[in-house]
Amino acid sequence: MGKGALAPCPPYAFPDAMVGTLRFAHPAASDFKSAEGNGHMFSHVMIGTNDLDKAKTFYDNLLSTLEVRPARVDGHRIFYITKTGVFSVSKPINGEPATCANGGTIGFAANSPEQVDAWHAAGIAAGGKSIEDPPGVRQGPGGKLYLAYLRDLDGNKICAMHRMPA
Repeated sequence: MGKGALAPCPPYAFPDAMVGTLRFAHPAASDFKSAEGNGHMFSHVMIGTNDLDKAKTFYDNLLSTLEVRPARVDGHRIFYITKTGVFSVSKPINGEPATCANGGTIGFAANSPEQVDAWHAAGIAAGGKSIEDPPGVRQGPGGKLYLAYLRDLDGNKICAMHRMPA
């Protein structure tokens, strides 16, 4: 399976979108063998925001460093759609304020340490807050990772990660 487990992004989730696969970066994912077969797990990842315009500006700038096109606006939501997955930001449909997950992290795959650094710098420039250690190499159970962490404008914890060659 290569560097990460692949799970199809089902066509029924976004019928007008380009459909592809999601690549998971967890170190154990590349060796994972499902006892359940080849079922679908994720169609997308969505987080909440209290200001859609500011969130779009933030994520357009941030994700452009990972070669992702600007978001498509769909009413109270925005969508970033690539061959490898869908990321969305939404105002809560129940009218309550958006809150961030305690213990949750959204990880974005990067092609190089330089791309992680560009992602981090773009996030800071767009109003994000650097958290944890500065961008750099960390040892993970599956090898060395080049990581950077931010909090977005709504407090969501996000990360860019590049898996270093062995």
